[in-house]
Amino acid sequence: MTRTIAPETLPNPHRALDALERALECARRGAPDRPLVLVHRDDFLVANQSLRADIRGLLDSILTGEDPEAGLDALLVCGALDALLPEVKALVGFGDGEWRHKDVWKHTKQVVRQAENRIEVRWSALLHDIGKVRTRSISPDGEVHFFGHAEVGARMFDKLDRRTGLFVVDGPLRETVRFLILHHLRAAAYEASWTDSAVRRFGKEMGPHLHDLLCLSRADITTKRPEKKRRGLRQLDELFDRLSKIQEQDAVVPPLPSGIGDVIMLRFNLPPSRLIGDIKRALEGEIDTGSLLSHQPADFYIDHIATNAERYGLRKS
Repeated sequence: MTRTIAPETLPNPHRALDALERALECARRGAPDRPLVLVHRDDFLVANQSLRADIRGLLDSILTGEDPEAGLDALLVCGALDALLPEVKALVGFGDGEWRHKDVWKHTKQVVRQAENRIEVRWSALLHDIGKVRTRSISPDGEVHFFGHAEVGARMFDKLDRRTGLFVVDGPLRETVRFLILHHLRAAAYEASWTDSAVRRFGKEMGPHLHDLLCLSRADITTKRPEKKRRGLRQLDELFDRLSKIQEQDAVVPPLPSGIGDVIMLRFNLPPSRLIGDIKRALEGEIDTGSLLSHQPADFYIDHIATNAERYGLRKS
């Protein structure tokens, strides 16, 4: 014998949308016009299957609202985080206790608020530290570490994306958010002792995500100590200034001399081929790592290739 479930007990996606709209009111005005209510997890899951575009749109609007912290707190109260983004929900209450590290949920909300108000940066700010929950370790002297949390966080984002499908129709956004989670610590590792080659390599590795990464890095500075905050911001400004100057210089005078490909073909009796491009890229890679000087005459690089012929796929002459 079957039992009919009363209609009011069935998952209702519109209850989920209503809860998200109330959270959006918080993100826009700091307090909802209507009381927040706890919505059943299944309502959110069904809504994410049948009304996913609406769910994403509301989440985007909450993150880019005037008061995203209030919006995120509302998502927590109504149950949306637990249902849709449990990786973020796990940050709540994580820290600021016996293990003496900052409350990651409070930190995350502050990073979202401080981040430049563009959707790719705000989503990255929300998710950048989700790997910390799985990587916390305590050294014998009581120091807290989160080794590898950026890499773990990127893998967690992959699973989140497969589970929710929130970014399935927005590949560029998904790529950017994952990249920023994976690399969000890179800019903060900069020191004045970096060589120009190291700065150049950093810029190339960050590629089109460089501006977003620097925006996230600035937002990620949440220390309450004014001098420490100023020092962190100065460090990022110095990195950006050095990188800009190097890129301007390289645009005017490339690291390798003009026509080096023709000189390589002539010196080693090679026809035009993919090998010439491979050799040039190998030289550029060595320049990036600092193992080879840039902006030298062609003969300098020809002698280097001849000395290391096998490395470049050539026979020793």
